[in-house]
Amino acid sequence: MFDALSINDCWNTIGIWGNAECPELKKHIHCRNCPVYSAGAREMLNVELPLHYLDEWTNFVAREKEIKEPDIHSTVIFCIGSEWFALSTRVFKEVAELKTIHSLPHHRQGLILGIVNVRGELLVCISLAHALGLEKKPENAGHEKKRMAQHRLLVISDEGRRLVFPVDEVGGIHHFSPKEVRQIPATLAGVAAVHTTGVLSWRNKSVGCLDEQLLFYTLNKGLS
Repeated sequence: MFDALSINDCWNTIGIWGNAECPELKKHIHCRNCPVYSAGAREMLNVELPLHYLDEWTNFVAREKEIKEPDIHSTVIFCIGSEWFALSTRVFKEVAELKTIHSLPHHRQGLILGIVNVRGELLVCISLAHALGLEKKPENAGHEKKRMAQHRLLVISDEGRRLVFPVDEVGGIHHFSPKEVRQIPATLAGVAAVHTTGVLSWRNKSVGCLDEQLLFYTLNKGLS
């Protein structure tokens, strides 16, 4: 390595980075414009590299890069019937108040519920419960009336195609680490299990994490 004492680093003493008392500053304004500074730079570039310098950098550049899994995932949690689900926030466009769903001929039951007006745009309204094979469980009148106040419409988008579906309740946005996701219990079966990648614990509830790609594949297939 070079000896720092052999270089006249006057810029650190009487220059810009020192007390600025160098008489040449009036002429050069800044040390970078001074030939002494340029000479010092050339001298530093011409010194011999330290022993093993190239070996150390070669090993550093050749080292296998570590691919880290994202630490945090963001989802929207919602409820359909008695089941809670989580779907990636990137597919959601809007949470809207429950509106009138206008039925379509020959689609009174099944995946398509009808069309609904969301901010002046007519969107196809689907039944996620039907897509996931969920059975509607009867509720008492009082509980059903209470939940009606929490019903919402969720607008999702896949490659520009916007769809909307009703839910009984929206839990909100939840952030979690992949380490928090548990395996699907063996007792969970059917279509919902196929579309679920794992289970989260949220507010003492078990939440199924939906596979967005598989879900959109099912929806698009059903709408085609």
